[in-house]
Amino acid sequence: MSDAQKPDATRRNLIVATAVVGSAAGAGAAVPFVASWFPSERAKAAGAPIEVDISKLSPGELGIYEWRGKPVWVFRRDKSMLDAIKKTDTKVSDPQSEQPNQPLYAKNEFRSIKEEVMVVVGVCTHLGCSPKEKGAEAKAEMGADWDGGFYCPCHGSKFDFAGRVYKGAPAPTNLEVPPHMYLSDNKILIGDDKKGA
Repeated sequence: MSDAQKPDATRRNLIVATAVVGSAAGAGAAVPFVASWFPSERAKAAGAPIEVDISKLSPGELGIYEWRGKPVWVFRRDKSMLDAIKKTDTKVSDPQSEQPNQPLYAKNEFRSIKEEVMVVVGVCTHLGCSPKEKGAEAKAEMGADWDGGFYCPCHGSKFDFAGRVYKGAPAPTNLEVPPHMYLSDNKILIGDDKKGA
């Protein structure tokens, strides 16, 4: 092999170095691109769906999660609470949930996908205060016919354990049920109910 046909070591090193630097630059550019596929904290606050694990919620326990800057309640109801919902039909303004503040799959007696799990936005539909849970034992404070539910201390609106507003309350409608779906028995996606979307 003549000297003209021998590979130039300097040239080869330059090509290898260029390839390495180019690969590193490509990987560096790919990281922000891939990261852009995941919602930012700002996007989550603006309404990106949130995933909630309810496996640790005991019957009678309320979990509070933030979605779109609002508190979303996930409440695991026990049998006595489900029975109380049936007793309040005549006491609430919209017992059949005719007002469109829940998805169609939650337009039922319990306003939920699964009877024992309620998912609602924990904001009073009157002026946006946050109601507090009041169990059936609060009859002295809430009245002899109180079967338990939620009470808004700001202006006195009462809601049953399905989030339905009592007659005569300042709140005009039931608590809002956000779009949601079950990813598994113990995981709920709040903010999206379109499978495969």
